[in-house]
Amino acid sequence: MLSYLELVELANGDVVLQRSEGDENPLVTIRFSDETREHINGSCLEIARAMVQAGIEAVSTAAEEDAFAEDGEADLDELELQAKIVH
Repeated sequence: MLSYLELVELANGDVVLQRSEGDENPLVTIRFSDETREHINGSCLEIARAMVQAGIEAVSTAAEEDAFAEDGEADLDELELQAKIVH
């Protein structure tokens, strides 16, 4: 089942990332301090969107690096195994 995510600004000013099906437990909650709100002039939702996008990109990059490292480890294991075989 495909699940869509949405960013929603709540009445209390928090911005939450949640499933569009209305799950009551948000995946991420972003809360800006009053001081920060003064400096960003009502751009909370846009800034939260950029923050979530950056987080998704960071997770994607980390996953790619982990997959690459695992592939490299497998290659090293193969090389070590080949080095131990005497013909």
